[in-house]
Amino acid sequence: MQPTDLPQWLPTTLKEVQERGWDELDVILFSGDAYIDHPSFGMPVIGRVLESMGLKVAIVPQPNWRDDLRDFKKLGKPRLFFGVSAGVMDSMVNHYTAGKRLRSNDAYTPGNKAGFRPDYPTIVYSKILKNLFPDVPIIAGGVEASLRRVTHYDYWQNKLLPSMIVMSQVDLIVYGMGEKPLMQVVDLMLRGVPFNKINTVQQTVFKVSSRDQIPVNKKWETFELNSHETCLEDKVAYAKNFRVIEVESNRMNAKRLLQKSGDEYVVINPAIPWLEEKEIDFAFDLPYTRLPHFKYKFKGPIPAYEMIKFSVNMHRGCFGGCSFCTISAHQGKFISSRSERSILEEVKKVAQLPDFKGHISDLGGPSANMYKMQGRDLGQCALCKRPSCIYPTVCTNLEADHGPMLDLYKKVDEVPGIKKVTIGSGIRYDLLLPERNKNGGKSMDEYIRTIAQKHVSGRLKIAPEHTAKDVLTLMRKPPFALYDLFQKKFMKASQDAGLKQQIIPYFISSHPGCTEADMAQLAVDTKDAGFQLEQVQDFTPTPMTNATVMYYSGINPDNMKPVYSAKTAEEKKAQNMFFFWYKPEFKQLIQTRLMKLKRPDLASRLLDKKR
Repeated sequence: MQPTDLPQWLPTTLKEVQERGWDELDVILFSGDAYIDHPSFGMPVIGRVLESMGLKVAIVPQPNWRDDLRDFKKLGKPRLFFGVSAGVMDSMVNHYTAGKRLRSNDAYTPGNKAGFRPDYPTIVYSKILKNLFPDVPIIAGGVEASLRRVTHYDYWQNKLLPSMIVMSQVDLIVYGMGEKPLMQVVDLMLRGVPFNKINTVQQTVFKVSSRDQIPVNKKWETFELNSHETCLEDKVAYAKNFRVIEVESNRMNAKRLLQKSGDEYVVINPAIPWLEEKEIDFAFDLPYTRLPHFKYKFKGPIPAYEMIKFSVNMHRGCFGGCSFCTISAHQGKFISSRSERSILEEVKKVAQLPDFKGHISDLGGPSANMYKMQGRDLGQCALCKRPSCIYPTVCTNLEADHGPMLDLYKKVDEVPGIKKVTIGSGIRYDLLLPERNKNGGKSMDEYIRTIAQKHVSGRLKIAPEHTAKDVLTLMRKPPFALYDLFQKKFMKASQDAGLKQQIIPYFISSHPGCTEADMAQLAVDTKDAGFQLEQVQDFTPTPMTNATVMYYSGINPDNMKPVYSAKTAEEKKAQNMFFFWYKPEFKQLIQTRLMKLKRPDLASRLLDKKR
C-alpha cells in the first residue's frame, strides 16, 4: 500500500497522524485485535463512527504491554478520551480451551500467532493508560467489558468477579453494540457536559463511591441487585441476580440496575432495545476499506478476517435465548435489520475486491433466518419478559415470515459479479417447521427449498446441540424430533434438484444438567440418524449466560431448582468420549461406563455391530 493511500485507514502511528496534518487527536482507541477495517470488527466500527462526527481518531491495535509502554505513549494525550477493548472475543475464551489449556494461536492476529494480547486486556490497558494519563477519561467497550458489566463467574479463575468497571481503571463502559450510546456520550462531551456528569445515556455503566452520589433518574425504575459481597457468600443470591439481569437485558422498557460492590455502587443503565433501519444502515455504510491494515501485508493472513472477508451481515440480535449463548446479552433479543439498499451496496463493494471470485460466503447474521422479524404488536412486546421468542414455543405475536429474506436473496443473486451466495450462519430450523411455527406460512417450505437448491455448498451446518429432552429444556432448545423433520425436508429439496448434500449438526457435551447417560442417549440417537459426529465441543462457561450461572451455582435461575454439572476433567472427558463411540479406543471404556450406570440397553444399541 502506497503512502498516498494512508487516509483510507485511521492512523495507527505518529507518522500517519502527522501526514494527515493533525497536531492533536480527539480520541485514541486501543484494541486487543489486529486492525481490520471492516464492519464485522468492533473497534474499527467505533473509529469510523467517531470519524463521521468530525473527530480526529487514531487506533493502536494490539499494543505491547510488556516493554517500556511506548505503544501507549506514542500518540500522546487525546482531547476527549481513550477507548479500550479486548476485541470481539472475551480474552479468556480467546486464550484458553474448555480444558483451560493455553491456545497456541489467535485468529485475530496476523499469522494466527498467539501472545499479542494479555489476559483481560480491558484491565491491563486501562491501568497503564490511567497511570500514564490520570486526567484523561477511559471508555471501555467490546465483548469482554460488555459481558462482565456485573458480578460474574470467571471459569478460568473459578470464582466470582465484580463488574469490569470495578476491576479496571475505566471511567465508563458502553456495553453491547455501542455506536448509538457512544455517539450520545460524545455529543454531551462536545456540548461541555463534564465527563463525571454523563449518567443518563442508555447502555452505559458507571460507578459512584456512595449511595448519596447515585444520580436520580426519573426516566427509569431502579432495581437493586444483591451486592457483590452477598453473591460471594450465597450462590442462591447470585442466581437470583442473574434472573433479573437476563429479564431486564431483554425488555423494551427495562429497569436501571444497581449493585453495591465493596464501598462503591455500580449503575447499569438500560439497553437500547434495537436500532432503527436508518441507524444500523449508518454504521454499515461508513467508508470501510474492508481490508486488514497495510502494515500486516507480510505478516501472514488473519484467520478471522479470511473467514468473513466475503460475507455480509444482514442484521443484529437474536431472539433464540439459548442458555449457553451470549448474543442476546450483547446484541440484544430484538432484531435490528438493515435495509435492502444498504445490504446490496455492501454486496457490490465485496464484488469489487481484487481477489473476489464470485462467491458470497455468508449472507446472514447471528441466526441467519431472523432478518426483518419482530413482534406484530410491539405493545405486547413491551410487556414481555420472556428471554426467548421461540422457546418453549414460538410466540404467536412474532412475525416469522421468511419472505423478506427470499426477496433479498434473489436481489443479491442478480448483482453483477455474484455467482454463488451461501448461508454460512446458523439457521434456526424450528422457525421453518409448521409443527413448531404457526406464523411462517408458505414461506417456510419455500425457504428450505431455496437454501437447499441455491445457497448451500454441499454441507449445511445447524445446531441441535443435544438429543436428551431434559438437557434440551435446560438449553432452551427444541425437541430433537424437529431436527429429523427438518432433515427430511432439506434432503428431499436437495434430491429434487439432483444435489447430494449433507447436514452437519453441532452438539455440546457437559452442558449443565447433562449426565453420562444423556450423552450415551445422544450417541445412540445420532448413530440411529446415521452420523459419526464431527462438529462437537465441550461446554465452556462464559460470563453472563444462564448456563454459566447453573454451572457455578448448581441452581437453574429459571425455577431455582438444583442442577448437576460435570466439572472435573474426568467427568468432562467421560462425557465427551460418547461423541466418538465409533472409535475402537473408546468402545471398551463406553461399555464399562454404561454397565456401571446400569444401562446395558444403551450399550447394546450403541456398540452392537448387528444393529
